[in-house]
Amino acid sequence: MTACFLIFIFVTFELSYDKFNQNFDQVYRLVTDIKSPQEVLHWSSASAPMGPALQQDYSEDVKDYARVFGGSFLVVNGDKKFQENNIIFTDPSLFKIFTFPFVKGNPNTALSVPFSIVLTESMAKKYFGTDDIIGKSLRLDGKRPVNITGVVKDVPLNSHFNFDMAMSASTMEKMKLINMQEWGNFSNFTYLLLPKGFDAAKLQAKLPNFLHRHITDDQRKHGYNYTIFLQPLKDVYMDDFRGAPVNGSKSNVYIFSIIAVFILLIACINFVNLTTARASERAKEVGIRKVIGAFKDQLAIQFLGESMIIALVSFVFAFVTSLLLLPLFNELAGKTVSESVFAHGYIFILFGISLAIGLLAGIYPSFVLTSFSIISVLKGRFSTSVRGIFLRKGLVVLQFTISIVLIVGTIVVYNQLNYMRNQSLGFDKDQMAVIDFSGDSTVQSQADAIKNELRDVNGVVSVSGSSNTPGNGNSVGYSQVENSSGSMQSINLNLYDIDFDFMQQYGLKLAAGRGFSTAFPGDSTKSFVINETAAKELGYKRPDQAVGKRFSQWGRTGQIVGVVKDFHFQSLQQDVKEMDLRINPHNINVFTVKIKGGNIPNTMAALENKWKTLVPQRPFSYSFLDDNFNKQYVNEDRFGKLFLNFSILAIMISCLGLLGLASYSTLQRTREIGIRKVLGASVPGIVNMLSKEFLILVAVAALIAFPIAWISMHIWLKDFAYKVDIGWWVFAVAGILACFIAIVTISFQAIRAALANPVMSLRSE
Repeated sequence: MTACFLIFIFVTFELSYDKFNQNFDQVYRLVTDIKSPQEVLHWSSASAPMGPALQQDYSEDVKDYARVFGGSFLVVNGDKKFQENNIIFTDPSLFKIFTFPFVKGNPNTALSVPFSIVLTESMAKKYFGTDDIIGKSLRLDGKRPVNITGVVKDVPLNSHFNFDMAMSASTMEKMKLINMQEWGNFSNFTYLLLPKGFDAAKLQAKLPNFLHRHITDDQRKHGYNYTIFLQPLKDVYMDDFRGAPVNGSKSNVYIFSIIAVFILLIACINFVNLTTARASERAKEVGIRKVIGAFKDQLAIQFLGESMIIALVSFVFAFVTSLLLLPLFNELAGKTVSESVFAHGYIFILFGISLAIGLLAGIYPSFVLTSFSIISVLKGRFSTSVRGIFLRKGLVVLQFTISIVLIVGTIVVYNQLNYMRNQSLGFDKDQMAVIDFSGDSTVQSQADAIKNELRDVNGVVSVSGSSNTPGNGNSVGYSQVENSSGSMQSINLNLYDIDFDFMQQYGLKLAAGRGFSTAFPGDSTKSFVINETAAKELGYKRPDQAVGKRFSQWGRTGQIVGVVKDFHFQSLQQDVKEMDLRINPHNINVFTVKIKGGNIPNTMAALENKWKTLVPQRPFSYSFLDDNFNKQYVNEDRFGKLFLNFSILAIMISCLGLLGLASYSTLQRTREIGIRKVLGASVPGIVNMLSKEFLILVAVAALIAFPIAWISMHIWLKDFAYKVDIGWWVFAVAGILACFIAIVTISFQAIRAALANPVMSLRSE
């Protein structure tokens, strides 16, 4: 019951995302499908002009809009200096559309002017030690001051996006970070507030004409060919198709809900099996009660009451256990799904679930116990019916069917996670420290000098610079590239801006052509390297056929000088996409430092000291490349741990039921065992006789479970582009493990019965 209650809290939390917003049913996110010759990109973002234009064109349909842009700055207040990566730029209406309560300031005017900023309570205390900070200022990148105009409560954990600081969108324009009139730049989330009770389908029907009015034919020819849709806020968090800043998983919610039902079902089966198996012990009680005038309904109520009492006692234990285990469960889930079992009325829900379990589990046993014939019972002719025996065996089969499905699932889940961690990625990720300086222009202008200084640190092998690193996101550039037919093909390419050392340091292999070199002056401005997938998409059967072809991207024109072998710059849940590399030292955001394996802590300490000397204005913020890449699988890792723990629990509950049933079965056959021993039966023979019956049930369960498990895990693996095969050995291991568990569970009682003195058993009979 404890496990089911914890799962219930987890599932409830996952389904509660964004419901704290008062306008929950009226908010929609504007999403985009971008069409190119090779694919359709399904993006969760929109372009900056869309929100204002929609409100202007359809003022009766769109009450308000808010755009959210991501930002990252070094924030300074006196001697306090932190790199903040969870900053947003947004419109003042954000606080009208979403429910983020203000502690200080006016939500209507807080972001109405450029260079105004709103902090969360945590950030206010981090920089000032208090939330009474209206009118004070912070400096971005240690230079540009921004005025604090509000403090809001920390964003709830069940919000699909969160922020530590929010700045006015007009600040972006003043800082020339974005062109707010650029229809082809899909760099922001756009949220629309529709009138209460309004049918969103009516506005959706108007969107094609809206785009037709605002996007010219010339723009469409240059790649502005897209469709926009309205996505209800209630669907955003669970949308693993388009994605969100914080994403959930429908499949995980379904899986854990099913596991909770399985655990409850197994526990109820245990109760039904043991209660009906012990029916003969209470047969005389039922007979006598009927003789002295008890009605069948009265007896049924009594036995149901006993079942309910047991369930309520379980409720008390489940409540205490849940209270103790909730912090550990929060840690295992990777989020605070609940701070207390008293929150949101969970305790009353648990009480209701307990009553329901007691009622459901007690119905059949009460029916069996009240259906005994008075005459047969009192004459001592009562025996367990064949139908009852078959029912109990059927329930045992059902228990082990569930257990074997969970065993197979656990093996497949962990096999897939290990596969993703150990699969060759096509680049060197070991002992690579990534120093993030967030594109500081001062660092960029001195990049070569800083790299040379870092190379001189003892223990450093090499240093390179890039806009991004594998597993940590990248830009997507609209490009036109000469294809195999000789025409310029529009294509969206994932893009890394790099320096001349990047390809060699990361160990990228060439499939054709050459890499970048300082020996070729044109490489800095006119050369591109694409991957094998891009070459195939352009129609080239061999990589070398793409070398020398024309290329145009974001105002830069030139030719392809090389084709690099495919490498995984994204999670293995996705296929390798088309990408290109180009030299651009003005867009480098990070340095990657290759380190010798001898003494990494000392090397990192030396790098930090050198960094503080070279870049005193920035903190030494670093991480390791392999850790960064594996962070993409953090949700899968947590899912695997939760799945394993709950599967073990379900199997243990099955074993408890099997142990109880084996004990009772052995007790019922005490006389038979004594006679067999007197007639010369060996201990192994008796153990085999007692175990065989249950092992046959496990074998039947395996035959039922294997196809169910294969179908279930095949569906789960569909979310991964690169996945393991579910080989025969998985089912063999699961079957052997299930038999081993059953044997261990039964053997204690079987051996004990086989070793018992037959004289004692026969005398008692």
